[in-house]
Amino acid sequence: MSASRNLGFRHLNKTHKVSIAGIAAVATASLAFSLTPGNAHADSHPQAHAAAASAPATLTTAKGAAPTPHIQQVSKQLTTADVTAKAHAAAVSKAAAKAKAEQKAVAALHAKDDAKAKAHAAAKVKAAAKAKEKAEAAAKKQHAKAVAASRAAAKHAPVYKNNLDGWIKQSLSIMKKHHIPGSYEGLHRNIMRESSGNPNAINGWDINAQNGIPSKGLLQVIPPTFATYHVPGTSKNIYNPVANIVAAANYAADKYGSMDNVNSAY
Repeated sequence: MSASRNLGFRHLNKTHKVSIAGIAAVATASLAFSLTPGNAHADSHPQAHAAAASAPATLTTAKGAAPTPHIQQVSKQLTTADVTAKAHAAAVSKAAAKAKAEQKAVAALHAKDDAKAKAHAAAKVKAAAKAKEKAEAAAKKQHAKAVAASRAAAKHAPVYKNNLDGWIKQSLSIMKKHHIPGSYEGLHRNIMRESSGNPNAINGWDINAQNGIPSKGLLQVIPPTFATYHVPGTSKNIYNPVANIVAAANYAADKYGSMDNVNSAY
């Protein structure tokens, strides 16, 4: 180390040293310009002028000397720029971290919403399945109850013989449910007069037959009358003995008050 030291700035980087050297070169050039040939000092010291012009642009001071104002200003600017750059880098890093955190939060929110939607859909499916199962169980129970009731009713229902006596008794049971008046005697008497108890009897000679609508069945009912006075729940076949008796009794109740009041062709 020589008696002179480089301004006491051992820690300046290469860029800083180049900048300071540039300022020193400018200062040297200014000094050379001031020493013009007309200057008394320049005339008296031409060798000094030549030496100054050819001297290297170094900024050195004697050991312990303070830096010049220009060097202090440059150093301050460089320090400020370095601090600003570091602050900018920190701000960018902080902004990137914040953006990443926000993206993560949004992704977590979406995941939570998706999980919630899936859970809601699963709950709806489960509820629907449970409701279906409950409805099926109720329907099954109702069906079993209806079957049991039907069997109980069939067990206690009277059994009618398939003859004139049974047909009249069954007809009277239906007539009672529909509030159609008539008695066993009145039905039997008119049946024997009209058809002699033959459910397939048909009149092919009276006025009805001549008009193309012959009387048919146990109580000799013409088709239009049977259709009009047919009782729901009975057969729609005019030759069915029970359906024929009930329809005829319904007609007689409307026209004569009861089949019991009929003693001739009606």
